[in-house]
Amino acid sequence: MKNKRENIAEYVLYLWQIEDYLRAFPEQAETHEELRDLKEMLHREGKIEGGHLQLAQNALGEMEQIHSELLQEDAQYRAMVMRLQPALNILKSKTDRPTMSDVEACLVLLYQIMMLRLQKREISEDTQQVQQQATRLLQIISRCYYDDQTTI
Repeated sequence: MKNKRENIAEYVLYLWQIEDYLRAFPEQAETHEELRDLKEMLHREGKIEGGHLQLAQNALGEMEQIHSELLQEDAQYRAMVMRLQPALNILKSKTDRPTMSDVEACLVLLYQIMMLRLQKREISEDTQQVQQQATRLLQIISRCYYDDQTTI
């Protein structure tokens, strides 16, 4: 399993990908203990049809906490979020959850781009630019999370 401490954003994206994989190919869970455990979690938490495991939700909450702290403490980070905000608002408006957090919207964006790439679909230049900005924002959050975990 991806190491949450190493990169919390990649960890969340990994969990989302595994959730989708287990929904599409439930029989594959029997091939690996980690998949079997995650499939059992999906069942226990009632997430077989959709939604995210509590593990992913908790990690997202930790990321949102760091995001809030950075918004208050770091003017450069705040400016980066402001530049990204119009694109995030458009993305949110196209989902069934327009009130999702900015951090979740960045993750959704990256996950959707990953799915488009798997389908070998073209990604526009504008989308690639937004992807770079969202990636940078998540890298900062992940670095702060890592730094917090290594000082404990």
